[in-house]
Amino acid sequence: MAASSHRIMLGPLVAAIDQGTSSTRFLVFNSKTAELLSHHQVEIKQSFPKEGWVEEDPKEILQSVYECMERTCEKLTQLNIDISNIKAIGVTNQRETTLVWDKETGEPLYNAIVWLDLRTQSTVERLINKTPGRNKNHLKHKTGLPISTYFSAVKLRWLMDNVAEVHEAVVSHRAMFGTVDSWLIWCLTGGKSGGVHCTDVTNASRTMLFNIHTMDWDPELCKYFGIPMEILPRVRSSSEIYGLMKSGALSGIPISGCLGDQSAALVGQMCFQDGQAKNTYGTGCFLLRNTGAKPVMSDHGLLTTVAYKLGRDKPACYALEGSVAIAGAVVRWLQDNLGIIGSSEELEKLAASVGTSYGCYFVPAFSGLYAPYWEPSARGIICGLTQFTNKNHVAFAALEAVCFQTREILDAMNQDSGIPLTQLQVDGGMTSNRLLMQLQADILCIPVVKPSMPETTALGAAMAAGAAEGVSVWSLSPEDLSEVTSEKFEPQINPEESEFRYARWKKAVQKSMNWETTEPVCNGNGETSIFSSVPLGFYIMGSMLMLIGARYIIGQCLVCTQCNICKCNIRTLNGSSTSNMCQ
Repeated sequence: MAASSHRIMLGPLVAAIDQGTSSTRFLVFNSKTAELLSHHQVEIKQSFPKEGWVEEDPKEILQSVYECMERTCEKLTQLNIDISNIKAIGVTNQRETTLVWDKETGEPLYNAIVWLDLRTQSTVERLINKTPGRNKNHLKHKTGLPISTYFSAVKLRWLMDNVAEVHEAVVSHRAMFGTVDSWLIWCLTGGKSGGVHCTDVTNASRTMLFNIHTMDWDPELCKYFGIPMEILPRVRSSSEIYGLMKSGALSGIPISGCLGDQSAALVGQMCFQDGQAKNTYGTGCFLLRNTGAKPVMSDHGLLTTVAYKLGRDKPACYALEGSVAIAGAVVRWLQDNLGIIGSSEELEKLAASVGTSYGCYFVPAFSGLYAPYWEPSARGIICGLTQFTNKNHVAFAALEAVCFQTREILDAMNQDSGIPLTQLQVDGGMTSNRLLMQLQADILCIPVVKPSMPETTALGAAMAAGAAEGVSVWSLSPEDLSEVTSEKFEPQINPEESEFRYARWKKAVQKSMNWETTEPVCNGNGETSIFSSVPLGFYIMGSMLMLIGARYIIGQCLVCTQCNICKCNIRTLNGSSTSNMCQ
């Protein structure tokens, strides 16, 4: 009886699929209180086939969603919560990650190319070189974005040019393109048997094919990248019924919310007013500031993006965004690549044990630098090392790097808006690191506010799903939104020290730039020349000149004792051999 009345008191529930770069989660919320009732998480494997390449298996992503759903439903049943109370499902996802699949077989035609991937850098450089004045912002007036490896259009172009299966499917009208949200919704609503091929405005706005003013795919942009519009998903609002679940324990439940992960976090943090902002610490780091119903173009390296459109007939809201490629990913790198730590918790302990980087600065530009620089030639560096430096100082420098990168995009945002933020709302997995949160407050010189319920990304997707027309179990009216309890971290160092450390960081960033050149130089046969690498070209040319010079100085050629052939390929000599060089 007690269990029965407990179920009745819960009221309608709303679930969210949170498919991120490193893991998938399924979470269930009480729509009346925003309380998280249960969840399950599965890690996602990333593969790195070549330097700078980052891929994930679309089938593994889909299977992880099914597994998380099943396990969460089991947990709810164990808690005596009736899963039939789940009235809607929202989807939030890693943005820009690009997939192409066959609509007839339902099979992916290649791995998902992850947003961090750098394989398209030479393509991006060629595109920029063709623009008037070599301007990376050539398309910004329509897209709000610079031409960059980050966004989906160049990844899709690479797939069409380099993967035969993708090219053939496009030519034979069997190909479907989508970001992760499109792939999941299509599969969950039936796949090849009538699945819904759609995306929402927030995900579409990250492709470089979407016009953020007309709120639709742009024919001129598609022509610019050579993308056939027929393979694109239909663009929908962030809150409406797209289709029904077709299998599993939740079959028949509507999927009615869809937001890119950073937009979902903005909604989950309830930043509905112009000027409100949040920063999410995940694989990367993303600062979004609501700019209201009109897009604001940045003069300081930020992106203009669609924040959300919460209903078919509702107006779109826009945001300025500062994007940092590497935040939580640096923890994984220290763990998996260097073996310095065994877990993320250990990183905090190591850093706290010294309380300083001792002048060591870490710029984790593994995928180049994103906002505010948009510099793909940058690479990661650790500098300021002395014999005293140890792994604890490197751990501290890694945490500081996340905070310094946030400071850079916050400064840019304050310059664009003209109204400095007085505090920063934060969320994401790394916010469990209390040392990081304190460092962030110290480096920004403003308070950092962390909600007690950290799953704001999933909460935002659930809110959009529950508020959709035809579901209407979650009110987004300001007076109905639940109060959020939070913890505040106040700055504890003086501004002078903060500015000194920040200035040293900026110096380190400059050292990381112009590290890599990628534009290949081709010979007459269309093959890449070894001299496309300037340092290698100088090395080889210098070595050849030194060898020739040495031979002239010695006055004789080097001749093999076995074949009597001059190794300069000049002449055959008898009796002047120096060694047997044919071995």
